[in-house]
Amino acid sequence: MSTDAPALSPARTLATAARVLRQLRHDPRTIALLLILPLLLITLLRYVFDAGPGTFDSIGASLLGIFPLITMFLVTSIATLRERTSGTLERLLAMPLGKGDLIAGYALAFGAIAVAQSLLATAVSVWALGLDVVGSPWLLLLVALLDAILGTALGLFVSAFATSEFQAVQFMPAVIFPQLLLCGLFTPRDQMHPVLETVSDVLPMSYAVDGMNQVLTHTDITADFYRDIVIVAGCALLVLCLGAATLRRRTT
Repeated sequence: MSTDAPALSPARTLATAARVLRQLRHDPRTIALLLILPLLLITLLRYVFDAGPGTFDSIGASLLGIFPLITMFLVTSIATLRERTSGTLERLLAMPLGKGDLIAGYALAFGAIAVAQSLLATAVSVWALGLDVVGSPWLLLLVALLDAILGTALGLFVSAFATSEFQAVQFMPAVIFPQLLLCGLFTPRDQMHPVLETVSDVLPMSYAVDGMNQVLTHTDITADFYRDIVIVAGCALLVLCLGAATLRRRTT
């Protein structure tokens, strides 16, 4: 019976990340889902509101953070589940590879994809689609990247509780949709029922959307912006730790 490696190892983490990236390189459909789909959705949204570009300006920044979170959640949860159902995870953990190394390696690999995804989505939104941003586009990129990493963390976490790819997808209504409805995208959170407003205050997507809106409406970095990115980053780190703690070797 194998045991986890005694400490998180940079070498093992980097080796895991490299393996995951090699696998993704041979999966063009997943790459298209991660890199192309968010661009298509944002472009579609821009021309849905073609007669009122101000509407796109008001919600485009929010969706710039939401789309990467959703796509990273879906791909990461399914990819990690495949590792378990195929027996790859069991073989890896029989080696000197701890759960923390595995989770960190996946987070690093998908984090690299998230950088590319966020760069493309931000560039297309600001410079090709004319998203009017008062603050720095680099701050938009920062929030989009943190949102994508949060989606990766959530995907890694929920994959431990699924026994099939269909079940992994089923977690999306439970994990993502409530946050989507309560994040302030459709109506300001302070105008919701007090109970729903309280619930929204503990959901990380609320702070992801608020962070985007801070950049949209303020020229300088605000205290609320700092709060938002710290909460999103902290939630991502917490969920990654929970993912490592709940990671199982195989699906039963």
